[in-house]
Amino acid sequence: MGADALLINNIIMDHIRKESDSMGEMSVPKSVLYGASTQRAVLNFPISGQTLDPELIRAFGLIKWAAAEANGSLGVISKEKEALIKVAAEEIYLGKHYEHFPVDVYQTGSGTSTNMNVNEVIANRCAQIAGLELDSAKDLKPVHPNDDVNQSQSSNDTFPTAMHVAVVTQIKNELLPELRLLQKALHDKASEFSGVLKIGRTHLMDATPITLGQEFGGFARQIELAVQRMENALEHLLELSLGGTAVGTGINCHEEFPGLAINFISDKTGIQFREASNHFESQSSKDALVECHGQLNTINTSLFKIANDIRLLGSGPRCNLGEIKLPPTQPGSSIMPGKVNPVMSEALTMIAARVFGNQTTVTWAGANGHLQLNAFMPVMIQCIMESINLTTKGCRAFREKSVEGITANSERCNSFIDQSLAMATSLAPVLGYDLATQIAKESLEINKTVFQVCISRLAEIQAIDANMDEAKLKHILDPIGMIGSSASSKSE
Repeated sequence: MGADALLINNIIMDHIRKESDSMGEMSVPKSVLYGASTQRAVLNFPISGQTLDPELIRAFGLIKWAAAEANGSLGVISKEKEALIKVAAEEIYLGKHYEHFPVDVYQTGSGTSTNMNVNEVIANRCAQIAGLELDSAKDLKPVHPNDDVNQSQSSNDTFPTAMHVAVVTQIKNELLPELRLLQKALHDKASEFSGVLKIGRTHLMDATPITLGQEFGGFARQIELAVQRMENALEHLLELSLGGTAVGTGINCHEEFPGLAINFISDKTGIQFREASNHFESQSSKDALVECHGQLNTINTSLFKIANDIRLLGSGPRCNLGEIKLPPTQPGSSIMPGKVNPVMSEALTMIAARVFGNQTTVTWAGANGHLQLNAFMPVMIQCIMESINLTTKGCRAFREKSVEGITANSERCNSFIDQSLAMATSLAPVLGYDLATQIAKESLEINKTVFQVCISRLAEIQAIDANMDEAKLKHILDPIGMIGSSASSKSE
């Protein structure tokens, strides 16, 4: 070997260390906490550059912490190993060391690469805590990634457990609070706009009058129901697979382990998780996660509708509906001065479009559990976590930068009422549907209000109702009488 080649080799050797697993030795960077199995995954799956969501890794840290506590109390591992593992696992649960989890989303479908990544990081971190260098001989390290960190577990029960823990905690701690805040903001607007009369629209065409408050009350109710849907979906996610190990039989697992470990997880999260009532179902199927994302999909259907309606109501501002005024957030055009666009609605509808796409992936992944294992778990959890995070942040931005700043354009709303042909609807019970239709058509043809046409045809109308006069017509065509007091109170 030449001098230059020897120098390069020495530099490289100074920056790597040797780690080993059941397949033999691997060279890994000296600076990382993971070992040989993780390095193999890094080399095998250089695919997307996307690593798994940090909340999933945090959930894994909690599982390993709980496992050490349970295994230690049952005498399955020594108290010395228990203490070391608990310190390292807690660090991961607290969000530390995330840079040491490089495995791509598109990996082994069981998530074994990620489970081993966690096991190796904890084992090597235990060595550091014990005061050892990571390139020390393997037999000097105090904790083994498989025999100790992974004791009483399998990737096949830890990965689905981590999925459930990550999804439930993010929904309860992040998404549901944002949905409730959005619901309140919409309800507040419904109250604020309760006295603003406007024309309703069906098929995008003029319909009978409503209040702007009733319209926003409908939006608020959609989000109220969204909260209920999400809470209902969480119930089935509270069952955890931990304790089923490889195929659901619990092989190599102490019978008391799952109860102890799951109680520990519940204590730390404040969420009452429980052991799966049937481990074969919980490990081979992912129906609860498919159900959960189905509700996320429904919620984003509601958000899409609300965001779309709000940008329609604010469209214009002069040459379209313009019934509400949206808070300006940024210039809307690089060429048209003064133009402001409904960008917050646009962002929320794009989020919904992404969630709709994730729904297809989650459904396909959930349907493809084969026999005792679903081998689509990493991509499934990535889609679900993305949907939760996007929905949470989208709701927050939409509420803060759009909904809370909306004002009513009352003058614009009122101006449309007299022009609407649908005002003739209230004439039908008095004059009959056919004559009311004739009046509506004439109103459109001669560009007069329904009331003006009625006055011009008063004699004809009096032939049907002799008591009809201008005052009675005004009362019949009063938009306030068309909105319904009971409907108003229920929706606002």
